[in-house]
Amino acid sequence: MIKDLLDRPISKRPSTLKFDGRILYLLDDSALVRAQLFEGRDVSLTEELRERLRDQISTDEITPAYICYFFDETLGDFPYLGLRTTNRDTGETDYPVTRSSVKDGGFVCSVAGKRRGKGSSREQSPYAELMAGIQVVVAESIERIYNENCQNLGMLTTTDFSVLDRILAGEDIPLSVFTDGKDDITREIIEYGGLFEFNVARLQGKVTLPVPASLESGAAPSRSMTVAEKIFARHLVVDASKNDVGVPWVAPGEAGFFRTDIRFSHEYVTPMSAIFFEDKVGEDAKVVDVDSVLFFRDHLTFLAKAMTQERIEEGLLDVANQLEVKQRTFADKQDIKLYGEQMGHRQGSEAICHSKILEEYAEPGHLIIGSDSHTPHAGAIGAVAFGVGTTAIFNSWITKDVRVRVPKSFKVVITGTPAPNVTAKDYMLEILRHPYVKDGHAIGQIIEYAGPAVEALSVDERATMTNMAAEVGAFTGIIAADQKSVEFLVSERGMDRARAEMLTRGMQSDPDAEYVKVIEIDASRVRPMAALPNDPGNGVFIDELEADKVRIDIAYAGSCTAGKKEDMDMYAAVFAEADAAAQRVHPDVRCYIQCGSVEVREYCRERGYLDLFERMGAEFIEPGCGACINAGPGVTASPEEVSISSQNRNFPGRSGPGNLYLASPYSVAASAVAGYVTQWVPGQRIEPVSSRKLATV
Repeated sequence: MIKDLLDRPISKRPSTLKFDGRILYLLDDSALVRAQLFEGRDVSLTEELRERLRDQISTDEITPAYICYFFDETLGDFPYLGLRTTNRDTGETDYPVTRSSVKDGGFVCSVAGKRRGKGSSREQSPYAELMAGIQVVVAESIERIYNENCQNLGMLTTTDFSVLDRILAGEDIPLSVFTDGKDDITREIIEYGGLFEFNVARLQGKVTLPVPASLESGAAPSRSMTVAEKIFARHLVVDASKNDVGVPWVAPGEAGFFRTDIRFSHEYVTPMSAIFFEDKVGEDAKVVDVDSVLFFRDHLTFLAKAMTQERIEEGLLDVANQLEVKQRTFADKQDIKLYGEQMGHRQGSEAICHSKILEEYAEPGHLIIGSDSHTPHAGAIGAVAFGVGTTAIFNSWITKDVRVRVPKSFKVVITGTPAPNVTAKDYMLEILRHPYVKDGHAIGQIIEYAGPAVEALSVDERATMTNMAAEVGAFTGIIAADQKSVEFLVSERGMDRARAEMLTRGMQSDPDAEYVKVIEIDASRVRPMAALPNDPGNGVFIDELEADKVRIDIAYAGSCTAGKKEDMDMYAAVFAEADAAAQRVHPDVRCYIQCGSVEVREYCRERGYLDLFERMGAEFIEPGCGACINAGPGVTASPEEVSISSQNRNFPGRSGPGNLYLASPYSVAASAVAGYVTQWVPGQRIEPVSSRKLATV
């Protein structure tokens, strides 16, 4: 395989580029978006229109989940189908983009506001744009994974709006406009037109990687580091040909390739990666070190239960099922471990990918990449784990490393003693509404959680916080390894205690490590929270909502974020109190509880939780992703429906067309009994609202 790549011709892009096509402005104005798409109108970006540029466009809006069932050039028919805009005449939400309208419009550039591409790591989003003709992405700020995916695919990105006039004028634009300020590796990836092309040049010796700063002449022998920086230093590839890995220290901004310990992907991403691999490397090529590669069938196990009849008739269920077939076929061919669907009468997965990585594989000090934005889940025990896109996964199968520019770190220190009904989820909703996070300053940084209140959390609860680093827009989230990490490895994994102690040694930040920001939170001042619909950063204290009694139709408890053992303990604690008071899930509410792995299900069985959930009127769902990605029971069916969930994000359309509130496991269970968004107060009876069904009768 490597020999074939060594002989392959490879060259850089021209030093200047010219773009022949139109500019599409993604505005919060449905009429103007339609005018661009269907009337051929070209608008000028006045100051007034710049104010209307859509901020916070998530990858769910660029390519809604059902679009990602496609994994080839067909994606070019679909960019922006989920783009949410406002009808300026009525004030109502509108979705103006239709199939093929972007491709048919002859656009070469797409423009948006702040935090473009946040959310899921799906590379289908930039690939759909690319296949529709978009070559340049312009935005006020661009999320890290999305930006990397664009670069890896060969799309050009910039936050310099002056490039728009140059495109319109048909000027020759220097490639340096898109590479200035980038580290040497990113610059060359852009110059070579993508990550694969760069890696071929790298294997051919055409690329000279930067000398690690700690190995330069006159470099300091040591540097105080954060725990994440220590892990990056251990994994920096100095000379791949000699298997020379590890340096004394790294610093933020240093770019390089880092050796991975674990590489995993799920059925949304593996098939496209496999196609890239077979097309560009060869049908008979072999993945490097298959023992450190894992595949998962977890995202679409329950799709048939959630997909509308209209979508099924369009053939989308058949298209989606091909993802599973392609992944399974490639896994068999490569002899890669696949966590698939459960055998027998149960419908469900063996495990959600990042849930299983923490349960069974991640170790303190590991460097882990996965095809899911919630890969940081494993940071709960002092690992650096982060999401990457399709191209990065595919390239890692060749090189076993991943390109990274060491991020800056900021720290959240949580002190004080929380109330008994305050959880890690409440901490996260408090963090997500902090101006430093909500205004986008944390994008691409590492968030390190610390302080006595964090140290008091179990590994399961810590995983809630590292998991939701994705919602922060952070590169990853991490918590220093400590004695609780040791106990987790010993009790949950059966690891020898001496080895567990050895792995955690040194996996803490140095006392004088540098952070760009330190946020302090007093846990005693945090109350149970809920995020209002459309963004996890819309956090409010639940007691501020209780006077209005926001009635719910669905309570969905679970997902990777809240399908762990301790989450099940929380649902059970609330339901046990309600059960003792002869209460049940409210008659107007459909309640679902979904776990993250078969191990968690068996934990529930052993403790009698499954019987309790059934007695309460909640439907227990086997492991897998589901309502959290609009692909399983628990999704809303109409814009009027309201749900509350313990999942991690509530972007528009994420779990159906309705309004989705986020809350902790305690609050979701209490709301299921009450029939409205409420908190759980231990020992206090839940007061349900009157049933609409009974009122109708």
